[in-house]
Amino acid sequence: METAISSLPVLLLGAVKTLEITAIAVFIGCILGLAAGLARLSRKRILRFLATCYVDFFRGTPLLVQIVIVYFGIPQILKDIQNQLVQAYGITPVFENIPIFVAAVIACSLNSGAYIAEIFRAGVQSIEKGQMEAARSLGMTHGQAMRYVILPQAFKRVIPPLGNEFIAMLKDTSLLSVIGFEELFRRGQLIVGATYKAFQIYLTVAFIYLIMVISFSRLVDYLERRLKTGD
Repeated sequence: METAISSLPVLLLGAVKTLEITAIAVFIGCILGLAAGLARLSRKRILRFLATCYVDFFRGTPLLVQIVIVYFGIPQILKDIQNQLVQAYGITPVFENIPIFVAAVIACSLNSGAYIAEIFRAGVQSIEKGQMEAARSLGMTHGQAMRYVILPQAFKRVIPPLGNEFIAMLKDTSLLSVIGFEELFRRGQLIVGATYKAFQIYLTVAFIYLIMVISFSRLVDYLERRLKTGD
């Protein structure tokens, strides 16, 4: 137990990194998800097609594969293009590698955005069609009705699934250890490699994840109750 206690400060720093990457990924994912969700409801076929391809790809492939593609695959493609430009035009090479933090944010944000797109789409579709018709009858454009009438109501309904997405992403950040990003699980791995106290360290890591998940679940429950009280 002494090893676990002495390793706690390092693990807590890893937990802070885990929360940081989760918050950034879900925030960017909300922006991407809202855009993709509305695009899937658009009357324009090209927007629906592009949004559907994005959502299907990132929901249909494992996050681990996406992380590896972003960190290892994309830089390789960019380097190949850069080498061709250097040979053809003598351009000075400028690209090296994607920083680990940037790759982690990109992969997690794109993955989260795909799931949040479906959350927002379902939330908008759950609002009665009469709401849009009533807003349009008052002289609002489609965009104004969506902004001032539909989305505020839909947002209240998507709070629970958005909370679930945050919790899922919080746990899925452990997959970033594959590229060496030192979040909570990766720091636990490094400590285990140095001390060989696998059970103690991984059990401590599990309890830290549990505390974070339970705390955020309670926060989501509180927000949901407050929003219902507002209604």
